[in-house]
Amino acid sequence: MAALDESWQTMRSSIKERVAFLFNNEILSDVKFVLPSSIAESESRKKVIPAHRFVLAISSPVFYAMFYGQMAETTDSIELPDCDYESLLELFRYLYSDQANLSGSNVMQVNYLAKKYMVPSLVGKCTEYLRDMIDPLNVLSILLHAQKLEVKDLVDRCWKVIDTQTEEVVTSDEFVTVERSVVKSVVTREVLNVAEVKLFKAVDRWAAKESERQGKTPSDWKRKILGEDIVRAIRFPLMSQGEFISVVPDCNILTTKEIVDMMKHYNGVLLTPLPFSSAQRASVRANMRASMGASVRYDSKK
Repeated sequence: MAALDESWQTMRSSIKERVAFLFNNEILSDVKFVLPSSIAESESRKKVIPAHRFVLAISSPVFYAMFYGQMAETTDSIELPDCDYESLLELFRYLYSDQANLSGSNVMQVNYLAKKYMVPSLVGKCTEYLRDMIDPLNVLSILLHAQKLEVKDLVDRCWKVIDTQTEEVVTSDEFVTVERSVVKSVVTREVLNVAEVKLFKAVDRWAAKESERQGKTPSDWKRKILGEDIVRAIRFPLMSQGEFISVVPDCNILTTKEIVDMMKHYNGVLLTPLPFSSAQRASVRANMRASMGASVRYDSKK
């Protein structure tokens, strides 16, 4: 390590500059954090971040309790198994300088750490960053993250994107990777911008992938994996007869009786109620147009 100029303080005129200089610096360090450069990496790839108890404690009540509370850590080496080197480094960068280098690859983990160590200003910056980067291709992963951390305004923003750009969301590569609860939350919504047949195709694609992940034969297991609540949430009567016949029977999700009943429904000879809703899903864009139209009509009467 290069020799340190003992007058380094004189070259930095403000306390902010002097504290920022101590970031990731062994000078005056009294604690070190040992962790892998990524959570998935092995014990042999661990890295060390030198830090200063006082700086961390004045920025985070969690660190304050860790270093100065009744159960304070006495060791000078702390291992954190739930985070990686790059993300913790950005948390510390913020604690030392009020700045963090956020990116699409680290923002969720940095946000998690900011929440865990009770740094609300950094949580706000991460939330703003995530809000600006949301698009139909990543909205579902951001939604799960926002729900886990209970960031309501970010959750609401995610649902707005899903409601207005549903087709792009459900046909994305990300859709087949999400948890079943997310699939259920999407298909049970009253407001969606997607044709019902395309929504069904996306659900069928998810069920096939999930069957494979579980080592099951898709043709035998897709309905069991979906569950009755998701199957019943698909509004098959909103499909045209041609759409239904060309897509649904070959997916091995509906029973023979359900398929026969749908054909009777299309031909007007079904005598019993269908188990599937025929109510149109509201379209956000359609609702906006309707509201604008009502406003114009109201203004014209003045």
